[in-house]
Amino acid sequence: MKLTKKKFQVVGIGNAIVDILCHVDYQLLTDLDINPGVMQLVDLERSRKLYSLLDDAKEVSGGSVANTMAGLALLDIKSAYIGKVKDDHLGKVYASHMKSIGVEFTTKLASAHEEYETGRSVILVTPDGERSMNTYLGAAEFLTIEDMDRDLLGNTEWIYLEGYRFDGPESQEAFRIAVEQCKTYGGKVSLALSDPFCIERHRPAFWDLVKSGTDLIFANRSEILSLCQTNDLENALRILDREDLLVVATLSEDGVIVAGQGNKIKVDAVPTKIVDATGAGDQFAAGFFYGISEGLGLETSARLGCLAASEVISHVGPRPEENLLPRFRETV
Repeated sequence: MKLTKKKFQVVGIGNAIVDILCHVDYQLLTDLDINPGVMQLVDLERSRKLYSLLDDAKEVSGGSVANTMAGLALLDIKSAYIGKVKDDHLGKVYASHMKSIGVEFTTKLASAHEEYETGRSVILVTPDGERSMNTYLGAAEFLTIEDMDRDLLGNTEWIYLEGYRFDGPESQEAFRIAVEQCKTYGGKVSLALSDPFCIERHRPAFWDLVKSGTDLIFANRSEILSLCQTNDLENALRILDREDLLVVATLSEDGVIVAGQGNKIKVDAVPTKIVDATGAGDQFAAGFFYGISEGLGLETSARLGCLAASEVISHVGPRPEENLLPRFRETV
């Protein structure tokens, strides 16, 4: 699967969000009427209220696909990111941090005069390590066609699209242009399904994208079942097998299945004590992309993905704290 060399190996497009993480007990979720383990959209007022209830919260630049791009940069994979933040304090911090870790980030900041603010997600982490995300999209929601940097999109081996972006008013058209530009110059398209409720809101649009040139899907069990409207994972994989693409199904402690195009590979998870599951899927994708970008096989790429996921769930925060390259080289 190794492609011809271009300036970038992966360009991600998604919600540029500042993650605000805090460990909480289960009762707080009940008191606040929050569904455990999913992402729900909130307005600025609700976001501020949740933040006011937290003690010892940790703020880090985030966003699902942005986390993957950060992980790739730390693996010496040439990556770039397209996402919208405001010209405010959080937005400047976000852009500066992405650039400081080696991710190309040139998306124009939204004007400081806009009423909205830079997006943020209040992530409540329960004792089992599961995260409940309460996301105020803010500036991220206003990523438009004009933000689709054609030079980036035409000079990358892969684009990686974030399913959460379907909640934005111009996302479908922006993604269409991104796919068209990438494919025109010989690149490949990957998609993170992101969230089962997001899929329910936009299922026809997800299927349109799947059928219009997607080469690789990353998703967990509930996301795949939601997309295919079935309760059986094997049935869902058979449905997706008709689309001539690869599906990487992450199954938490049960590991991962890579299926499609004549493949059916099962790889075990790396046993790890879960401190915070935030970013597990994001860093799995980084490890997997590292493998295929380096021309390694699907099974090895999946093992590297599991290794990257195991590192990120061992600490608070959605991005690696350890240099994984030595462990990757040992695994290969």
